[in-house]
Amino acid sequence: MGVIPELISEQADFVTGHQLPSGAIPWYRDGIIDPWDHIECAIALDLAERHEEARKAYQWLKKVQNPDGSWYSAYVDGHAEDLLKDANFISYTATGVWYHYLFTRDLDFLREMWPVAERGIDFSLTLQQPTGEFYWAYDGQGKPWPGALIAGSSCIWQSLQSGLKSAELLGIRRPDWHDAGERLARVIRECPELFDRHGEDAQHFATSWFYPVLAGVLEGKAAKEHIFRRWDDFVVDGWGCKCVSTAPWVTVAETCELVMALCLIGEADTAATLMRWILQFRDPAGGFRTGIKLPEELIWPEEKNTWTSAGVIMAASALALIGGKSLD
Repeated sequence: MGVIPELISEQADFVTGHQLPSGAIPWYRDGIIDPWDHIECAIALDLAERHEEARKAYQWLKKVQNPDGSWYSAYVDGHAEDLLKDANFISYTATGVWYHYLFTRDLDFLREMWPVAERGIDFSLTLQQPTGEFYWAYDGQGKPWPGALIAGSSCIWQSLQSGLKSAELLGIRRPDWHDAGERLARVIRECPELFDRHGEDAQHFATSWFYPVLAGVLEGKAAKEHIFRRWDDFVVDGWGCKCVSTAPWVTVAETCELVMALCLIGEADTAATLMRWILQFRDPAGGFRTGIKLPEELIWPEEKNTWTSAGVIMAASALALIGGKSLD
């Protein structure tokens, strides 16, 4: 078995080893479950052909969905831990559901989960502003945070596209979703000043940098120029991608997401190089270390997260998809 298939299989084992009987996938043992990372793990499990485990993960989302179509931002032992309602977290179910259909061609599953995904997107749309961007979230008292994150809004755009593909297959028309996506793409491409107006990105998060490319809002020459314009701000040679440009903390998850973005813009060799760098964070006992603080080379935190392993599966799968770049 080559490095890529072996990576995918062992990291899928790590994720399923943490999945609860309910189908929920916590960050680590006794850790929180947040809907977005839970869905990342489910997508990764489908990529690893663990379709029944992925299906259980979506069934858990269906069970705990709020009557208004939302999910809370964090759960512990089946109970809400954080009452924040994040527009990106909530709409992302549509992306996971669509990918599960693509992997399995299970139309009955898509029909079953369509009302769940639809209610989620409709709830998130209540946070879209007339100019197109999405406010981040409602707090525990139902008050919206008056600011938009470019990473979250980019991911919402992807979820809208996934939702529209599901709707088309099911013979359902949602022109309002199409219009919402058009407005959102326009503001991301043309009006970046409308995001992060309250200092949310003061540390310059890597996700704010590459998510418009990873989500597909920016493509082609514009996407490639966008990535390499700030490459030196985030990438540490021999290690990977920093979580934020202002702190020397390289993280496996952000590096994996950057690998996927590079695959999308045709930079396969560069993507494979980054993937080789993060193999040093692989733990023989299972999973991957979250990240490392430089120059001390201090591994932090101690917990190994399921969503880090999910990122590794997704990045390795992306490399295999564009031509089977070897990591041997």
